[in-house]
This record gives sequence, C-alpha cells and structure tokens, in this order.
Amino acid sequence: MDAYIVKGGAPLKGMVTIGGAKNAALGILAGAIMADSTVSIDNVPNVRDTGVMLQAIEGIGAKVQHVYSNSVQINGTGITNIDVEYDYIRRIRASYYLLGALLGKYHEASVALPGGCAIGSRPIDQHLKGFRALGASVDLDHGMIYAKAEHLHGAHIYFDVVSVGATINLMLAACMADGYTVLENVAKEPHIVDVANFLNAMGADIRGAGTDVIRINGVRRLHGTTYSIIPDQIEAGTFMAGAAITHGDVTVNNVIPKHLECISAKLAEMGCTVIEDDESVRVIGAERLRPANVKTLPYPGFPTDMQPQITVALSLADGSSLVTESIFENRFKYVDELNRMGAHIQVEGNTAYVTGVSQLTGAQLAAPDLRAGAALVMAALSADGFSKIEDIHFIQRGYEDFVGKLRGLGAKIEEVDDDYKERKFKLRYA
Repeated sequence: MDAYIVKGGAPLKGMVTIGGAKNAALGILAGAIMADSTVSIDNVPNVRDTGVMLQAIEGIGAKVQHVYSNSVQINGTGITNIDVEYDYIRRIRASYYLLGALLGKYHEASVALPGGCAIGSRPIDQHLKGFRALGASVDLDHGMIYAKAEHLHGAHIYFDVVSVGATINLMLAACMADGYTVLENVAKEPHIVDVANFLNAMGADIRGAGTDVIRINGVRRLHGTTYSIIPDQIEAGTFMAGAAITHGDVTVNNVIPKHLECISAKLAEMGCTVIEDDESVRVIGAERLRPANVKTLPYPGFPTDMQPQITVALSLADGSSLVTESIFENRFKYVDELNRMGAHIQVEGNTAYVTGVSQLTGAQLAAPDLRAGAALVMAALSADGFSKIEDIHFIQRGYEDFVGKLRGLGAKIEEVDDDYKERKFKLRYA
C-alpha cells in the first residue's frame, strides 16, 4: 500500500507555486460540456479528483484532449449518453455537477448519489429542490438521481442552507433555462465566482456571484472559450500553515491574497509574520505560536477545509485554544491520530479543546480524508523522528505533486510502496 514516510524536525523554507483551484476546476470541467464547440481550460490541477471528472466526461461521449499536464480541451458536442456511471460518483462527489450541466443542456440526466470524503452529512436536497423549481421532475431510485424536463424555466430559489455544491449545480442548470432565475442565500466562495466567470466567458449571463444573490438570464446556447482557473486557496493555506507548524519561512506564489485574508489574519494572530505581495504571501513561523480560537464559517469566514491544518498549528501553541467546526460534523476524525503524536486535544461535539505542547513525536498514521491527511503530513514534518502516513489516496485527490513541492521546501518525505523503500529512507536519514 502506498504511503508517505517522513523524517520530521526541519523547518519548511523557500518558495512554492500554487496550482489551480480544485473546487473551481470540478465545476468548470463539468460546465465545459455545455458549449457547442471546443473549450480550452488552463491551470487545471493535475490531481485525482480532476482526473476522475475528466474520465466521467469522456464516459458520456465528450472529447477530452490533454494539451499538457495542466491544460485540457473539452468538446461536448458528441455527447450521446446522459447516464453518469456510479464508479465516478463513488470516487468523487463533485461528479454530481454533471447533473446540472446535462440537465441544463439536454434537459435530462441520470447520476448516482454522490460519495466522497466521509467528513459529515452533505445532503443534496437543495440541489433537487432547485432543479424542481426550474421545471424538472426529479426521482430517486436504487441509488440514482433521474432528472428530466420538457423545458427549463427561470425561477426564484431560496436555499435553506448555504451550499457550495447546490449553488454551482443550479448556476449550471439555470444558465440555459428560459427566462430569469434568482438564487438567494447562495455560497460566496472564490470558486463560485470562478465558475460564474467561466460560464459568462462561454456566453452565459450570470451576475452577482460572490454576493448573497445570483441573478441569471437564461441563454439559448453557450460557445467555446479559453479560460484559466484561479489559484487554489486551500493548497496555499496548507503551505502557509506548514510554515507556522514547522517554524519555517515559506512564500506561496501564484495566489490571490484577498482569498487568503482569513487564514493570514489567524496566522498573524498566532504570532506569525505574514507579508502580502500582489500575487504571493510569505509566512514566517514564530518560535512558539500563540493560542487562538477558530470557528469555521462559509466564505469569507475561516474555511472548513483549513480546520485540520490550523488545529495542528494550535496543538503546538503555548496555551489553550478552541476550534469550533460549524460546517461538517465529522471533521475531527484526525484528532485521534494527532493525539498519538503527543498532542493534547479533546473533542466534545463540534468543538475541539486544544492544549498546546512543545513537540510532537513521530507515529504510524492514517489519513482519514483529504485535508486532514495533508494536516497530518505537516504535523509529521514538525515531529521528532519518523512518521508514516497511510491512505494517501485521500491526499492525492486534492494536492498536485505534494511530495515534490514539500521537498522543494526542504522536507524529508518520500512516497513508498514497500518495506524495503521505507527502510532505505530511514537509513538515509538516521
């Protein structure tokens, strides 16, 4: 089984270039099939999730051409199949964006109920409510969602809860519906804005993305375009947290500092030096971090996808901290792993009570999900001794060349698939 083997104790230092936003890419790749000609997309992160999405797109008949590792061309004119196979949904939850895209263009879609990381309940009732409001009949049968409409029409839709997935899916479906659609209480994350900008580049008429209300004038057709995906806010935040955790000095390049303000502010509160430039952020870790309280909230609040990374940093702070998770109820599954490294964290309900320690120690670990897995890697890099992180397929879902980028910052880390390579690594750094 593939795993990461890590020798901790060295601070991360240097520069790292951030790739395209995974969460934006998934919506954009799905939306590309709605055009009536070729769409070229640049800055596509080369991670497992985007790979699975592209396979799903090919599986329904679209043509996908990889221009190079981070650029693809998609032509959806040859789509003859509106059934998205279960295997894609099982491997990547965001394949359900093909439901909105297919329904919007072909007025019919069949997609399996989604899977993904088990970080908590993520119901799709807001998606289905929105599709029905646009005029589609939606049925659930034997684990499949069937959506069909004679024609889609504009509607006024108020989301009962803020949902990134539902916001993107309804933008996809409504942008080719007849008439005017208003989406209220929508998500405001940067990748929502990016998906809207992409659809507008193809000829859609979407206004208000990034605010509470999105207004959409339906259009009859979408055309090809060339588009570049925004930098990944969470990848950038992970390396910023890594600088704090390892007492390092890391400059993350190719970022939009505005998207990182809540992370930058929290790290500064914890004693780090944070220096922003036009397209980069430098984080210099403190000799000993200060405690802080963190509560995850929808954007522009502190992102739930950064909660494990900041908790690792707070586990090394000089004092007690509170971390409150308000988005997903199962997002503290990594705490047991972190406590095995010597952290002092107690979870009660949706709150983690963190008492900082001066040093973590290496341990055998398992990544429970994507972001927690990356956080455990950062913990291992700060720990005394060797650590082994298993189930790294979770991490590879969302971080491109994670090992290579960490090595570029001085980390001692290697991906291994047998005991011999693990022993060889330990002898090298003994």
